[in-house]
Amino acid sequence: MRGLEEKLGYTFKNRSLLKKAVTHSSYANENRAQGECNERLEFLGDSILGFVVADYLYNKFPGLPEGKMTRLRAEMVCEENLAVTARGLELGKYLLLGKGEELGGGRTRPSINADAVESLLAAVYLDGGLAEASRLIYTHIIDRFPIKEHKTPDSKTMLQELVQEVPGRTLKYVLKGESGPDHKKVFTVAAVLDDVEISVGSAGSKKAAEQEAARLALEKLS
Repeated sequence: MRGLEEKLGYTFKNRSLLKKAVTHSSYANENRAQGECNERLEFLGDSILGFVVADYLYNKFPGLPEGKMTRLRAEMVCEENLAVTARGLELGKYLLLGKGEELGGGRTRPSINADAVESLLAAVYLDGGLAEASRLIYTHIIDRFPIKEHKTPDSKTMLQELVQEVPGRTLKYVLKGESGPDHKKVFTVAAVLDDVEISVGSAGSKKAAEQEAARLALEKLS
């Protein structure tokens, strides 16, 4: 287990927590120690992981709508991504498995490895607190996820994504008028949702006016 601690960059004060985190239910059942498997830790670790990732997304991307944050969080905490984390830690070789699960390839099974990652996070949380668990989540999950590719969208994009959450809805922008001299025109554009005008924006170009109308519509719909 020392090798796993080195990869984690964390040394357990209560080593029984580490052992429990890598103990699969098949091993516990065969050894009549049902209460010593990692299922309860997995439950706790799932919540800790979800919270830390949600907190990261909320603060890192202040303009990101709820739907987009939900999708990103799901991608970051999914079984496939956690299994990749497990491989990086070589977690499989430390798992305690029952004979049947061992023979069935459980040591490399993505679901078992992903669950063990969550269990480890919970074990670290119980042993060293949220700061240590968060550090591991950032180091082994958040920092290696290509999150920087997800730029904060503009208001029109955000409004379009919000509208598309309800199938069949239509959104369009209608030019209501323009004023001022040619060198300093002001355009007024309305955002129209399902043939109902929901906001009006004005700016020095049509595109900018559409963005302003979308921004105001987002405020109204939120």
